[in-house]
Amino acid sequence: MRVLTVNLGRPKAVEYTDAPSGTTGIDKRPAGGPVRVADPGRKGEGASGLAGDTVCDLRHHGGTHQAVYAYAREDLDHWEAELGRPLANGAFGENLTTTGLDVNAALIGERWRIGGSVVLEVASGRVPCRTFADWLGERGWVKRFTERAAPGPYLRVLEPGEISAGDAIEVVHRPDHDVTVELVFRAYMGRRELLPRTLAAGDALDPELREAALKYAAGRPS
Repeated sequence: MRVLTVNLGRPKAVEYTDAPSGTTGIDKRPAGGPVRVADPGRKGEGASGLAGDTVCDLRHHGGTHQAVYAYAREDLDHWEAELGRPLANGAFGENLTTTGLDVNAALIGERWRIGGSVVLEVASGRVPCRTFADWLGERGWVKRFTERAAPGPYLRVLEPGEISAGDAIEVVHRPDHDVTVELVFRAYMGRRELLPRTLAAGDALDPELREAALKYAAGRPS
């Protein structure tokens, strides 16, 4: 289990984003050397957890619980075959392209040590948006991505440090529940009856998702 590439995005003006700036940082490219990783601060104020990476819409992205986004090379390979086109590392806007690890089976609250110092904790799964769909230019992309339910996880930074391509990933903690990234994604993306199950992840679950699950469990609109 290791990091293939660490990917960073620069702001790019596009017509299809609804970000106030009119820009997006989804086009991420592999960095040439070590990248500093740290908690960026709360959502709406903090951006990416990776130095040199751009988050252009702080309303919906970035912050402590979306500090780092990981996607598996194995899942990119699946989409390459299905779409019939090459997908470079970083093509899905991921910060870390991994190999050897089923990132969608990761548990909420699971912790990864990467390299010598960085510890990340799984917080949620990625939610597809208009920018993602238009960036790929695939018809019905949000529906297709949702049906496969392999979103890749967002992670928070517990211990800062540097990450480089080739760094080993070690799972150093797996919590005692069965709430996976895939389960949380399915619950949030339409399978609302699954929302109460996600509460077993406790405070490790992204607070916005936890609030939605609590409202559903209480019979209130979420």
